[in-house]
Amino acid sequence: MSETNLYPGLNLGSGHGEAHDQAETTVFGFWVFVMSDLFIFGILFASYASYLDPIGMAGGPGPQTLFDIKSVAIQTAFLLVGGVAYGGVSIGTKYEHGRTVVIASLLLCAALGAGFLFFEVKDFITQAGKGGVPQASGWLSAYWALVGLHGVHVFSGILWISAMIAQIAVRGLDDVVKVRLSMLGVFWHFLDLIWVGIFSFVFLVPLA
Repeated sequence: MSETNLYPGLNLGSGHGEAHDQAETTVFGFWVFVMSDLFIFGILFASYASYLDPIGMAGGPGPQTLFDIKSVAIQTAFLLVGGVAYGGVSIGTKYEHGRTVVIASLLLCAALGAGFLFFEVKDFITQAGKGGVPQASGWLSAYWALVGLHGVHVFSGILWISAMIAQIAVRGLDDVVKVRLSMLGVFWHFLDLIWVGIFSFVFLVPLA
């Protein structure tokens, strides 16, 4: 197998033998699946945009009333640093730094993801207390659906990280685990990509 990667994600290299060969097809297939998820987010972005006017807000609370940009900035920092932290997983796996390094990096990613969710849920609760519930307007329905779906994905990523930590503890960094870590890396960085879009379009544009 060539050293040239045919898929986006962790480049293990031919020195990893079967794991590298499996990743050429398996991780690419997972990447295609993730792109199908991107279409769902695209539809939700379009729905949000269509309600981003006084009619869509139906006289209910709007961005100026509900958004706490400082909290959103903290959430963004948690998530983006979590993406950088996954580099420790990729490097630790590729250069065989051992399971301790990989597990420590995964725990850091999970902790940062949990911090992101804490502030996001806190914001949702505060917004609901101000009348910013999904049924108040079409804009709020679109907002809760888009941002909430991303939060569900982050929670799913944390569960996946937990499962991988357990597998590494039991199996070590065998070929199957290496491929699964590659897939998790694609998913975790995908969440960063979507959040950049949410931060820019959902939170910054209405407050500009």
